[in-house]
Amino acid sequence: MNESKIPADVIAPLFNPASFKDRPAMERLLTRIRHDYPLSIAEVPGYDPHWIVTKYKDAREITRQDHLFHSGDRSKTLVSQFAEQMMKDYSGGKPHIFRTLVHMDPPDHTAHRALVKDFFMPQSVNGFEGQLRDLARRYVDDMAARGGECDFASDIAALYPLEVVCTLIGLPKQDHHLMLRLTQWFLSYADPDLCRPGSVLTNPEHQIATWQIVYEEFKDYYGKVIADRQACPRSDLASIISNGMVNGRPMDERSMISYFVIASTAGHDTTAATTANAMWVLAERPELLARMKADPSLVAGFVEEAIRWAVPAQVFIRSAVEDYELSGRQIRKGDLLYISYLSANRDEEVFEDPFEFRIDRTPNRHIGFGYGQHVCVGQHLARLELRVFWEELIKRLKSVEMAGEGKWQESEFVCGPKSVPIRYEME
Repeated sequence: MNESKIPADVIAPLFNPASFKDRPAMERLLTRIRHDYPLSIAEVPGYDPHWIVTKYKDAREITRQDHLFHSGDRSKTLVSQFAEQMMKDYSGGKPHIFRTLVHMDPPDHTAHRALVKDFFMPQSVNGFEGQLRDLARRYVDDMAARGGECDFASDIAALYPLEVVCTLIGLPKQDHHLMLRLTQWFLSYADPDLCRPGSVLTNPEHQIATWQIVYEEFKDYYGKVIADRQACPRSDLASIISNGMVNGRPMDERSMISYFVIASTAGHDTTAATTANAMWVLAERPELLARMKADPSLVAGFVEEAIRWAVPAQVFIRSAVEDYELSGRQIRKGDLLYISYLSANRDEEVFEDPFEFRIDRTPNRHIGFGYGQHVCVGQHLARLELRVFWEELIKRLKSVEMAGEGKWQESEFVCGPKSVPIRYEME
């Protein structure tokens, strides 16, 4: 079957954040769409039509051409027509409340990305390894002190990447919890356990209001940080952002605050989701632990497969700026494209046995960090902190198993496990 439109009853779950708490069901749905309706249109009441992009080759072709498929002209996430209008009302007619790298197109994206590019290059990131290893050992010690049971998602996975990023930004330890709370409000706004208290999840106005509240709280906090770093720069990321020049001029306020927002949220949340998901796999596959204990060199492959497997950033929206033929379909100027990274990283045409977690998968050309000019600027840091953590944990972990039911967040955008209860033995 190769229909141009996906039946509304088939595609509807993809537009409902609550559907994503059942990851296996969503993978089955995306597999069906990938097979039966590749690159087809979804028309869901209350939303503009979207091309649903599920194939790896189509996702790469779109994301390598920023000049043809923009990130900044429309909402970057899946929102209803009502919510998109609300966003414009809150932001003075702009399509976004935030103006992060994710929301920019060339030449602005290129110029703003250059500000932190050197900080996140491999040669710079590798200099953090000793610091990260000390942090990882401390969290492994914390696991050992918990007596053989914990909720790995909230007790360990959420906190280790948070401390890594906040430390590199230059934030005091007592403020790390604030960054976690605002991250959950921002990226997990649709989850009843993680959303802003008082939010009505069925009310799109509350969704946009939450994003505005998050922006204002970040602005209030980072305004003081910016003033401090401009008066007295240090060797941290906050000083680079606060004093950064773009095209020979200081950044405008919204761009600067948004820079801090993306560093403080996506900088740790996606790594936390990948870490928690990797433990979930390990707790259900004891032979993987045995293999890595016998051959620690397999940890790097375990990390790379965990990134493909987790796909925390499940979807991004792009809009076409001119007509374009893609896989035999005619994309028109102004069309919206829903790029499913979750589907692309399970594409059978690219990955052998895509639903098998294989730590020796070679090659592993996943797009867990995106692709093209918008590939995650922090990808090298994420790989390093994941590798270091698992190297330190696997040395001391004797056994692990699930101690209850794991639970996924309810989010169609950034999604990961919110609960991974485990029982374990440590050396």
